Amino acid sequence: METMEWKAKWVAPETETGDAAPVFSTNFSLSNKVRRAVLHITALGVYEARINNCRAGEFILAPGWTAYPERLQYQSYDVTDLLKEANELQVLVGRGWYRSRMPGWKSSDYMKLLQTNPSALLAQLEITYADGSAETLASDESWSVAESPVRFSEIYDGEIYDASMEDCPKSPVRCFDGPSHTLIPQQGEEIREQERLHPASVFVTPKGETVIDFGQNLTGYVEISLSAQKGQVVDLSFAEVMDKEGNFYTDNYRSAKSQYHYTCCDGPQTYKPHLTFYGFRYIRVNKFPGGIGQMDPSCFTAVVLHSEMKRTGWLRSSDPLLNHLFDNIIWGQKGNFVDVPTDCPQRDERLGWTGDAQVFIRTACLNYDCEKFFTKWLADMAAQQGENGIIGHVIPDVLQEPHASAAWGDAAVICPWEIYLAYGNPDILKAQYTCMKKWVGYITETTTTPNLWTGGTHYGDWLGLDAPSGSYKGSSREDFIASAFYAYSTSLVIKAGKVLSEDVSYYTDLYDRIVAAFRQAYPVYETQTECILAAHFSLAPDPQAAADQLAEMVRSAGIQIKTGFVGTPYILHVLSKYGHADLAYSLLLRKEYPSWLYPVTKGATTIWEHWDGIMENGDFWSADMNSYNHYAYGSVADWVYSVAAGISPIEEFPGYERVQIAPTPDSRLDWLEAVLDTRHGRISSKWQKEENAWRYTIQTPVQARIRIGDKLYTVEAGSYVFYSDR
Repeated sequence: METMEWKAKWVAPETETGDAAPVFSTNFSLSNKVRRAVLHITALGVYEARINNCRAGEFILAPGWTAYPERLQYQSYDVTDLLKEANELQVLVGRGWYRSRMPGWKSSDYMKLLQTNPSALLAQLEITYADGSAETLASDESWSVAESPVRFSEIYDGEIYDASMEDCPKSPVRCFDGPSHTLIPQQGEEIREQERLHPASVFVTPKGETVIDFGQNLTGYVEISLSAQKGQVVDLSFAEVMDKEGNFYTDNYRSAKSQYHYTCCDGPQTYKPHLTFYGFRYIRVNKFPGGIGQMDPSCFTAVVLHSEMKRTGWLRSSDPLLNHLFDNIIWGQKGNFVDVPTDCPQRDERLGWTGDAQVFIRTACLNYDCEKFFTKWLADMAAQQGENGIIGHVIPDVLQEPHASAAWGDAAVICPWEIYLAYGNPDILKAQYTCMKKWVGYITETTTTPNLWTGGTHYGDWLGLDAPSGSYKGSSREDFIASAFYAYSTSLVIKAGKVLSEDVSYYTDLYDRIVAAFRQAYPVYETQTECILAAHFSLAPDPQAAADQLAEMVRSAGIQIKTGFVGTPYILHVLSKYGHADLAYSLLLRKEYPSWLYPVTKGATTIWEHWDGIMENGDFWSADMNSYNHYAYGSVADWVYSVAAGISPIEEFPGYERVQIAPTPDSRLDWLEAVLDTRHGRISSKWQKEENAWRYTIQTPVQARIRIGDKLYTVEAGSYVFYSDR
């Protein structure tokens, strides 16, 4: 990655501004015509840069969230069109992820160390004039700083803004030795404003509170446009759901205050938060100029934020509830892909959990082009990997736990491989291969049983529905899960090594020993998830028998899943691969709890953390861990794309250079369609009922192997129609 030569100095307020966000500034004049001007900039926190009161770039919450002690991004903006003869450059800097109270529920030495840093800025404006001469304006002791109208801003606790405030006097800055060797140019996608939603309804709760419903659980903030008198206040609160009495509910935000407090100036005005974001569907209007009864709902707009990603996948069917689920999966991804793949966007957490990411990554790369997004996140993972190969539970690793967990740390291997399959670019494997090997080495060196992974501390089958009373973990044996993922990650290191022409003989021998030890240690499978892993990872001596046992377990449970984070992503794959596609569809189309469609019947507009986040009687599962925007279980979309619609890459031709299309129809649907934009063009697969047949309409931009029933066709790029008996 290329780096630039910095002439700028890190600057901070000579006297800290407390809760108020500082605004740094400098004035300069230009006498020659400018050919090009580029602003290079970063901060310890998040920043918003303006030249002559016009925003530089569209990156919200720049410089983004990275493993700050190892990697701090800077951005480069072309600001040529913003310059005049006389200019002012202002940069507002807030706490952001760098100095907020993260992770929220525990003390973190990692974050305490970051928080000892001041609110600081590094900026360098490089100007090239029409006559070929050049000039550099850099942050240094000549700059000044003042308190801004942002009186408070923090990731969890929201923003307080005072537009009535008089300009504060400017003060000197101090230069200091901020990070220099960790600076890298922008690597990930920028966070940007993506959509704008208007209120869907306004109502008064039984408690007499006025609530606005935007009709969609989302990540972003609220923009207000109104006319007011100086000193009047707009105060809002945020929520994802109403309680069963219809009242505003915020307990699941835990300690996240999610404040939105705006003090007005005189006249017409527009405001939206500058340095934070919220997860919400509803807002409660606590205060409004002239009284809440005078409020015009049209003055409120919800602004959707997420990383800049191109949509690449679409699913549709004849079932409205299923279509709603597909929409919820998309919204769950948008709401949690805010620079890092977070678990949730609303409560005092919002962390890049590795387990969630590896569970969802295949679906993520079908829905959107996520190559750049994940490349940056995986680079942070590699940068923060321990010398012994340990991978944190979250990346950036604000938790710094002493033990790694199976299925979480395995993201180090699973995610690069899935990115490679999706986009066909071996660069991700080159960049991450050392990290991948070190992870397998960590397991090998820390296990208490050679060729298995035992003695560790794990999350198990997190949120498994077969969990013992009082436990968040499912009933699947933790050493079973850990050993299964040990085998799987080793197998992927072998595959990646072969792509890179590396010697993989050590890992091949290790894999064979793991499989042999696994079969000896675990001849019996006790849970749905154990059957799933044994079959899906090809660890069972007889995968068909393991899948049949799974099918029987599902039927014995009343056509119910009992799996958690580990088993759920694979359950439909195992059932359909081994002759139980009808049962897989039964689980997909089930409306009663527990199921993917149950939350839809309860009004969900995103994916829930718990199948019963709202229980059948209207009560909540809990207050302490109950997110209504938690994307992991949306991984089911991968099965719909690759099995129901039948579109999957051929491993020997990654990135859909060649494709396999093998649709699996079910008579409970009249039709189903998947469309996928790949690096090689658009693929579509649709099946629909006709009187006595299934009709398949397939479009492929590349050579494809198409399986219709028991018949296999090899076709070149084009559009095709096939039929089979029903």
